[in-house]
Amino acid sequence: MSETLVLLHGFGGTRRAWDEVAGRLPRERYLPLALDLPGHGAAAAHPGPIDFAACVVAVLDAAPERFALCGYSLGGRVALHVALAAPERVSRLILIGANPGIDEPAARAARLAADERLAARLESEPFEEWIESWRTQPLFAAEDPVAGALARADQRRNDPRALAAAMRGLSVGAMEPLWQRLGELSIPVTLIAGERDTKFLALAQRALPLLRDGSLEVLAGGHGLPLENPAGVAAALEALPEGA
Repeated sequence: MSETLVLLHGFGGTRRAWDEVAGRLPRERYLPLALDLPGHGAAAAHPGPIDFAACVVAVLDAAPERFALCGYSLGGRVALHVALAAPERVSRLILIGANPGIDEPAARAARLAADERLAARLESEPFEEWIESWRTQPLFAAEDPVAGALARADQRRNDPRALAAAMRGLSVGAMEPLWQRLGELSIPVTLIAGERDTKFLALAQRALPLLRDGSLEVLAGGHGLPLENPAGVAAALEALPEGA
C-alpha cells in the first residue's frame, strides 16, 4: 500500500514548489500530499497568529493518521516541530536544508530583528522588488536560471502581507532551538543538503550524530534542491527503506 508523504515548502513558496519532485515519485510507493503552510498560498488568510504551534496543528489536521514527512528549509523546521509534537503519527522524517535553530540568544535576537526588517519591506515595497532581492541573496548564489524562474513564479502565488506575518512568526529567530531534542526522535531521520549549500550541509553534519537513526544525503545543487534538483530529491526519497 502506498504511504502518504506530506511535503512542506520553504519560506515564500507554496505547495506548488513540490510539483517537480512529486511528479517523479512512484505512486506504488508514495501518495504525495503537498501543503500550503499558514501565511502562504491558499493558506494566506490563516485565522489567528502564525507561529510554529499553528503550523503543527495545520499539518496534523491535513494529514492522515500515519504519514511520512518531508520538509524543506522553513518546512523542515515545521516538520521537526510536527515530529516532536506527534511522534506516533510520523513514520519517517526527511529534512532538506533545515536548521534546528540558533543556539546563541544574541544571534537569535539579531536574526529576529533582521527578519522584522524584511517583513516591513514586504509591507511597504513592490512585491516584485522584494522577490528579486530575496532570490539574489548569497543563499541562492549559482542557482540554475530555470530553478530561479520557477522559484520566482511560485513566490508570486503569495500575498506579501500574509508573508510578512509568516516571516515574523516563523523566523528562526523566533524559534527555540531544537538541537537538544533531536535525540527524542526514535523514527528514521534523513538529512538532505546540497553540495554547494555549505551552511546547511554543516548544520546537517552537526545534527547527524545527535539522531538515534539518522542518515545524510548530499545532492548536487545548492539550497533550493526541490526546484534545482527535483530528480535527485525524488531519487533519494524513493531509495529510502520501506516499512519504516
